[in-house]
Amino acid sequence: MSVLSRLYTAAQVRAIDRQAIDRLGIAGYELMSRAGAAALGTLQRAWPGARHLLIVCGGGNNAGDGYVLARLARRRRLAVETVRLVDPAQLNGDARRAWEDFAAEGGVAVAWDESLLEDADVVVDAIFGTGLRRPVTGSIGSAIEAINAAGLPVLALDVPSGLDADTGSVLGTAVRASRCATFVAQKLGFYLDAGPDHTGDIELDTLGLPAEAYETIEWPARLIASSILAQALAPRRRAAHKGDYGHVLIVGGGQGMPGAARLSGEGALRVGAGRVTVACASENVAAVVTGRPELMCTGIDDPANLDPLLERVDIVAVGPGLGTSAWSRAVFDRVIACEKPLVVDADGLNLLARDRRDRDDWVLTPHPGEAARLLERETVRIQGDRIGTARELVDRYGGITVLKGAGTLVVREGELPQVCARGNPGMAAPGMGDVLTGAIAGIAAQCGDLWQASLAAVQVHALAGDAVAARRGQRGLLASDLLEQLPECLNVQA
Repeated sequence: MSVLSRLYTAAQVRAIDRQAIDRLGIAGYELMSRAGAAALGTLQRAWPGARHLLIVCGGGNNAGDGYVLARLARRRRLAVETVRLVDPAQLNGDARRAWEDFAAEGGVAVAWDESLLEDADVVVDAIFGTGLRRPVTGSIGSAIEAINAAGLPVLALDVPSGLDADTGSVLGTAVRASRCATFVAQKLGFYLDAGPDHTGDIELDTLGLPAEAYETIEWPARLIASSILAQALAPRRRAAHKGDYGHVLIVGGGQGMPGAARLSGEGALRVGAGRVTVACASENVAAVVTGRPELMCTGIDDPANLDPLLERVDIVAVGPGLGTSAWSRAVFDRVIACEKPLVVDADGLNLLARDRRDRDDWVLTPHPGEAARLLERETVRIQGDRIGTARELVDRYGGITVLKGAGTLVVREGELPQVCARGNPGMAAPGMGDVLTGAIAGIAAQCGDLWQASLAAVQVHALAGDAVAARRGQRGLLASDLLEQLPECLNVQA
């Protein structure tokens, strides 16, 4: 697996550094010099017209990276204003050497003043690195808040200052970077909790470290591979027919709620399922099939009417728009009792939270609020430990958990947790989860593997959202906008 896909904790990245220094003989200052040069390259690629840099340095090695960058930028004849939030006399080791080399070439670091932001084209955040564990307060916290309020492009070095590199939580206050030049390896916290709101675009530079530096260091999670769609969906034979690509049953659409089941049904069709049937309250049949006649639809007044459908299909998705009425509960119980693989979402999860069960052959797709109900705790605790939450859901309920949100997680026992790096805030809209549920079921119907289907569906769903947002912008993006984009994203990637 490429190092680009691996997600590490801060301690693991430090262990990689130690391997490079102690075992491979690469000097620490050499690594710092490479980091400063890599950061300058990132800056000039991202903002080629920038001429006035404001480089804000704190303490520790992150400040050292900043002083190296400042020295190299001055050599390029850029206008550099360097700020010291920590007295350079307090620096030690490689960071102290970086400051001395900067000063030896005529560099001067001034005290922080908010007015310095007025002339800057780009602000460089070299305040705190991965070792920060305490809340940011006082004058440094005020400086970070001023940087965030200035509306300027911000390049964070290694990690946005104030962001917990392991959990993605904000330690008091944190820099909101436009771009993050990170070094050695990707940090886990970039993709968890508030991480995506602070990193901006992430550019990794491994600083030329050889594979030996990484080989004994474990990593706790990885990004979903871009190749997952090709892995999950083999090329189609010319002699194929719809029966070769599975039959999905969507069970939902309770009284007055046809939309969610309709979105799930079309989501399954758009990722290539051979046949899709929607079972819903009888009053919703017309609303489902009028907009998408390719869907088969059956009204379920008596939950026993589900039995012949359950016999014929390959996989069942239950919950979109199902409701929590007595009818909903009876329908849910009928589905749960069947022996077909399941995808459980929305009201299916709410019903499951009332009556805990476990299975190995299902996928649960909660958003943080649903996860909180399933585990009987506050939503804020879910977001503060998303990987731990997903693992606990798997331990308690079995199968696979897809924990939705920024950095959607896919987790099951015995597998490395996988994180989706795609998607955008425009996808925080009604019905997005319903489309994802249908996509998981539709891909699973074709490949017969719930794990691969979950990974592939999460990836293509996010890609579709990004493709729509790139054309129309994020605000006002609708779940139904993704439906026509799904085949395009899937067929390009697969």
